[in-house]
Amino acid sequence: MSAPSRLELELEGRPYQIVVGDGLLDDVGAQVPLPLHARRALIVTQAPISAHGYPERVALALRAAKLEVRIHEVPDGEGAKAADVLTGLWDVCADWPLGRDDLIVAVGGGVVGDLAGFVAATWMRGVALLQVPTTLLAMVDAAIGGKTGINLAQGKNLVGAFHQPLAVAADPSVLATLPERLRVEGVAEIVKAGLIADATLLERIERDPEGVRRGDVELLRSLVLRAAGIKARVVASDERETGERAHLNLGHTYGHVLETLAGYGTYLHGEAVSVGLIVALEVGVTLGTTPPALVERVRACLAAVGLPTVVPALDREAVHATMARDKKARDGVRMVLLEDVGRPVLVHVGRATLDEVLDRLEGGAR
Repeated sequence: MSAPSRLELELEGRPYQIVVGDGLLDDVGAQVPLPLHARRALIVTQAPISAHGYPERVALALRAAKLEVRIHEVPDGEGAKAADVLTGLWDVCADWPLGRDDLIVAVGGGVVGDLAGFVAATWMRGVALLQVPTTLLAMVDAAIGGKTGINLAQGKNLVGAFHQPLAVAADPSVLATLPERLRVEGVAEIVKAGLIADATLLERIERDPEGVRRGDVELLRSLVLRAAGIKARVVASDERETGERAHLNLGHTYGHVLETLAGYGTYLHGEAVSVGLIVALEVGVTLGTTPPALVERVRACLAAVGLPTVVPALDREAVHATMARDKKARDGVRMVLLEDVGRPVLVHVGRATLDEVLDRLEGGAR
């Protein structure tokens, strides 16, 4: 493989690299720093990822680095982020056993990364974690920044921990093999990154939405590098989400509600974020914060790559109750809105405003 690109995530005392390169799955043991005294690596993945051979390729690369490797598959879909799956993984670690100096490796999308990351955060009070994202969404967002966790019936990611990986190793060449729906959902996080920090990302998607849909690796590689760089910069400035990092939640306040109330898996995470972006932008328009033309631009961009933009009708009391349980709720609903591209603001949104927007949007009125 040619030399990969490297982005630095500069956390004080524990910086790490996001390594991006075609063929990286086969060379990950040589391209990322492994724990000095590690003997074993547990790869956590899912059956659709295994079907492409990605976990085995990573296992071969780690065995070449003199590690004993086991691959453990968890259930497919968002249902893997559950307490019983978590305890099952703890049992796997205990039975092997996986030691304090050893390594957990997440090979898959955001679900695998969140779950395996939480195992790494909690096993023996914290062991090393290597993120090997194989979806666009995970490469640009979920694998970066150290958020880990599982879901409850009451909401997304309500139980979790911050646990930074020792590295993120992204191989964009695998994106061409993804089903189009899985590839496209990641575009929602790229659009979000563009909206909060980089108009160029939006412009690249608008110029060639079909390139994204068909899996143009060169285009996807450039999008991954630029969007991952934004996430790395924001996390480095605010690891624990006390300030700027909250801007990364643009589209997520309503998006998480949609995932929860529609039933996990009905909407993929990126699909729910896509709808959530429309809700957030329309709230901004209603409050006089967001230019109406920006909403139409974003709606057209999302639709061009095949992402949903219609807000479905949900039980309104359940919507408000779920929002109230959101980890970011503080004296009511806080939403990230936009004054313009690159100008996010955190705003307290009253129930009446949200109801007005949802009344207008639900059921595909637009």
